[in-house]
Amino acid sequence: MSHSDGTASGQVRLVVVMDILAVVIFGIIGRLSHHENLSPGGLLRTVVPFAVGLVVGWIIVVAVRLVASGWPAGLVVWGATLVLGMVIRHLTGQGIAVSFIIVAGIFLALELIGWRIVAGLIRRFRAARTPSRQS
Repeated sequence: MSHSDGTASGQVRLVVVMDILAVVIFGIIGRLSHHENLSPGGLLRTVVPFAVGLVVGWIIVVAVRLVASGWPAGLVVWGATLVLGMVIRHLTGQGIAVSFIIVAGIFLALELIGWRIVAGLIRRFRAARTPSRQS
């Protein structure tokens, strides 16, 4: 895939949706693990700081023209999501204990980088199994 294919296609929309779902799932699991309800307001309070980070990460990915489905883009999105999410949580009086930062970092890495690595491996595997077409 060329860089232009990874920044302006229907695939990018799918990648964005995957990342949004990852952050929402992170929020849902976090709230459930702390026995908090899943009211729309509570879920928004949990998810929005990380969603803001996700948006900033995507702005960086687009600005530097990274392939959206590649692990480097996932690394950028993960870093922005984690760091800005924690900064916003701190500024809004929500907890940012060291243990939470570690767990959130690992979980978000698995979600935002992990699926990209798996998808890349699947693409490579399929490409290796597909006979090359000779002219």
